[in-house]
Amino acid sequence: MYNRKLAKLLSHSYKILAVILLLLAGGLLLIPQYEQHEGIDPDSLLANAISPERYISSDELAHKIISEDPSVLVIDVRDSARFNAYSIPGAMNIPLREILKEENEAYFSTNAFEIVLCSDDNFYADQAWILLNRLGNKNLRVLEGGMQSWFNSVINPPVPEESMSASAHELYSFRKSASMYFGVAYPDEIESAPPPPPVRSAKPKVVTPVKKKKKKMPEGGC
Repeated sequence: MYNRKLAKLLSHSYKILAVILLLLAGGLLLIPQYEQHEGIDPDSLLANAISPERYISSDELAHKIISEDPSVLVIDVRDSARFNAYSIPGAMNIPLREILKEENEAYFSTNAFEIVLCSDDNFYADQAWILLNRLGNKNLRVLEGGMQSWFNSVINPPVPEESMSASAHELYSFRKSASMYFGVAYPDEIESAPPPPPVRSAKPKVVTPVKKKKKKMPEGGC
């Protein structure tokens, strides 16, 4: 029995590593050749990739947005059509294939923000995270489960059964309040509760570009 559990655990670990390596291989193709030598070493990248700290849950992100945490910057890496159809309030759109463009560098080269990358699920956000982390950018997190998790938990939270624990009901209460904050109307709450504060459209955060110093060419001899 112990051997079977150990084999199952090892198999699961290898699957995780295989997914990471596939994402890494696919993501590095997007980095221009002249930049591939920059950034952290592969061991550090792998250590960061398998750390659970790089993910943020929909509940935690909702709490940060509702509390108006000024340090959070949500960047949606989907294409503009999907972003315009539905997005997290206050998020900005930088499609995955444009993530390394020079005009976007300022958002990632500063330590002023905790950047949350999101896509429909984890796949494209994970690729963006790998690309940016490979180049040495910090304070990067991925929305766990992506927009699917955001919609199914925060915007449309499942109602817990009566027999469920008190913590499950408390979580639902928070999610219901959060969904109302983000504009979801509950018929049974309209008359008994004051209207939620309107979701303000966030202004683009001002970011000061960080210019890279050009290397000086060695002067010629006599």
